[in-house]
Amino acid sequence: MLCSQPLSLGTVTCLVLIFGLYATSLSTDAEKGRRKVVHVLEDDTGAVIVQTAPGKVITHRGGSITLPCRYHHEPESSDPNRIRIKWTKVTDALVFEDVFVALGLQQRLFGSYRGRVSLEKNGPGDASVIIHNVTLEDYGRYECEVTNDMEDDTGFVNLDLEGVVFPYYPRVGRYKLNYHQAEDVCKEQDAILASHAQLHKAWLEGLDWCNAGWLEDGSVQYPISHPRDQCGRKDTAAGVRNYGYRHKEDERYDAFCFTSNLNGKVYFLKRFKKVNYSEAVKACVRDGSVVAKTGQLYAAWKIQLLDRCEAGWLEDASIRYPIVNPRTRCGGPQPGVRHLGFPDLKFRLYGVYCFRKNEESVNGDVVKSTQGPRKSSKDIPMNTTSTRTI
Repeated sequence: MLCSQPLSLGTVTCLVLIFGLYATSLSTDAEKGRRKVVHVLEDDTGAVIVQTAPGKVITHRGGSITLPCRYHHEPESSDPNRIRIKWTKVTDALVFEDVFVALGLQQRLFGSYRGRVSLEKNGPGDASVIIHNVTLEDYGRYECEVTNDMEDDTGFVNLDLEGVVFPYYPRVGRYKLNYHQAEDVCKEQDAILASHAQLHKAWLEGLDWCNAGWLEDGSVQYPISHPRDQCGRKDTAAGVRNYGYRHKEDERYDAFCFTSNLNGKVYFLKRFKKVNYSEAVKACVRDGSVVAKTGQLYAAWKIQLLDRCEAGWLEDASIRYPIVNPRTRCGGPQPGVRHLGFPDLKFRLYGVYCFRKNEESVNGDVVKSTQGPRKSSKDIPMNTTSTRTI
């Protein structure tokens, strides 16, 4: 019995088992693998109360992950077919998105989760679900609710993704995006708007960017690792500067995007001569690929350790190149994705970065691969993305 006092008949006890890494740091390596338990107790009034410790489970785009949740009900002879399990995603704005509902043998999936979510079924009292082929949009906070005829209670699990945050502005220039446009440009670059937690983690890893950008909760922030007068005064402390929540329609800023593991490969196309933008597009197509997006290049740099000291076209007509190991004549002493701006499409000549999806053959048919990511460059600090005017 996990409760500290007797439970009345019909009471449902939910236990959310949180595995993996946690929002708060743990003191020893042994503690890092320790799970946390949510105890649901009954107070003197008969109401159900929750005592919980925050935590998260971590995966990557394209992977599978278990959102753990367990329950216990009294009496033990209660009909399991009367137990209702419901999973919901909760946004920062307290908007609830239905994910999964089960009542006995009946189950229902919702929206983009159809065909990707199933019960783990790891013995009696297990309400855990498995999300397959995880997407960027799956990132966030989930609620597990267990109900019987008399009582109900909930627990929460945070789903985090391995990936990389990058600042972005379009060809039209800086501070040109309202919130909805910022959402769109991140999606166009194979990414989503970053959360505050993701931006803060990137700042801890060294991200320094002196232009404010939208985050997914509608706030506007920017990370400063090296305080200076042109970025909010030199005598202020380093940190993530916050403009607060801004008007999503009227105000204009840049964007901070987040992307994760690639189902494919970014590579620099070797050619004898440099090309303009339209020639670059054709060259990638002839090679069985497409021109890489900015988010794909950042993911290849951070996760696949792509290191190339040659500037090349990307899909948004920007010129960038990824540096894992800084060296002379490669854009400065820090690792990062160098950005050379948005040059003339016709007359400026560069190389090109292409993207090719993973494919594998199954029973003679070609399907997309779901292989996991390569070794991550977690030890590489994210520093200022260099910019030079062309």
